[in-house]
Amino acid sequence: MRILNGADELLAAVGEHLGYSDWVEIDQKRIDLFAEATGDHQWIHVDPEKAASGPFGTTIAHGYLTLSLIPMLSWQVYKVEGTTMGINYGSNKVRFPANVPVGSRVRAGVEIASVTETGAGYQVVTRVTVEREGGDKPVCVAETVTVVVF
Repeated sequence: MRILNGADELLAAVGEHLGYSDWVEIDQKRIDLFAEATGDHQWIHVDPEKAASGPFGTTIAHGYLTLSLIPMLSWQVYKVEGTTMGINYGSNKVRFPANVPVGSRVRAGVEIASVTETGAGYQVVTRVTVEREGGDKPVCVAETVTVVVF
């Protein structure tokens, strides 16, 4: 894990790739729980029997499930010391170039794209690339926006 001590180190890290998270397995239970939480019960996610004869040959994770893992995965990559709070401000751009078949393992790589001082703190934009173990394309590419206060 990369530790950035205060605003100066955060600003100095702009443009740096900070590393990768641990691998996380995407099992059917996680997919089913996400379907329950969101109400998205499309068969390609929750019906293994039907999905076996579908376009992917198995169930796949929801794209938004993959996106929702970004905070957890990013926290494994870096931490900014000295903050009093961090607020999820949103995302600038999100894409799902490849799917995540059940049983896959994913991890995130994180780069600090920009840090802008605001009246309320610092707006931090990270480029996060979630990859599937053995995959040839990312499964999610997102620019996330966080406001951190020191």
